Amino acid sequence: MRIMGLDYGSKTVGVAISDPLFLTAQALEIVRRESENKLRKTLARIEEIIKEYEVSEIVLGYPKNMNNTIGDRAEKSLEFKEMLERRTGLKVTMWDERLSTVAANRTMMEVGIRREDRSKYVDSIAAVFILQGYLDSRTINKQ
Repeated sequence: MRIMGLDYGSKTVGVAISDPLFLTAQALEIVRRESENKLRKTLARIEEIIKEYEVSEIVLGYPKNMNNTIGDRAEKSLEFKEMLERRTGLKVTMWDERLSTVAANRTMMEVGIRREDRSKYVDSIAAVFILQGYLDSRTINKQ
């Protein structure tokens, strides 16, 4: 069993997966789609990953505004959460993702990934930050 982390964007979904012990998150892939409203293939790919990795829970990034209000992107993420729960039957936990993309970009810059190449990876790395934050909070709360 593993936990899946998702960074849901307007044209991509970054996917990360935990190790079987729920200690670390690894980038898996970026699911891309042609338009924001076309989710059938995206949901089908997520279901394939769930089966392949025996996912028991999903953590979805919750992009609140910096002042803690709920904007358009956060509303769309809540709608996506409902779709995921209906289609997969799994628990979907919303996780505050403020600054996860900033942290992902900073990390790529620090390891020397060229600016023009960062867009290829940023969503899956943001998903890693989302999932790792959740995994760390589980460990802290168990102590």
